Amino acid sequence: MNKVYDPRMHSAEHILNQTMDRMFGCGRCFSAHIEKKKSKCDYRLHRELTADEIQEVETRVNAVIDRDLPITEEYMGKQKASESYNIERLPRDAGDAVRIVKIGDYDACPCIGPHVEATRTIGKFRITATSFKNQVFRIIFRLQNG
Repeated sequence: MNKVYDPRMHSAEHILNQTMDRMFGCGRCFSAHIEKKKSKCDYRLHRELTADEIQEVETRVNAVIDRDLPITEEYMGKQKASESYNIERLPRDAGDAVRIVKIGDYDACPCIGPHVEATRTIGKFRITATSFKNQVFRIIFRLQNG
């Protein structure tokens, strides 16, 4: 694994991705930069989100975190995983066993990064900035301790 992820931030990214897809049907972010102090996710959207929509994303992400969902993993063969999940972003040398990270009943996706054991340990999710350019909506976020 070349990237070094902060487990709290990485788990928050998964929740943000699922929230954005549920709210706007945009799929998971196509680009992300996850660090301990602040992180960013880029989504393909046809318009900029309103201030109320941005606040609702933050509210929903925090509601999932507050549910204290378990974060678990399971492994399955690449063929089986490709039937239910988008595995295009997995490294080519990932092998045949695909790790699926599940956040309770809220999210499941292939992933190679580290995660916390339960959502409550993530802390408070805050969107600190957004931008929209060339149909790319960027969210910059931070985490605060519970």
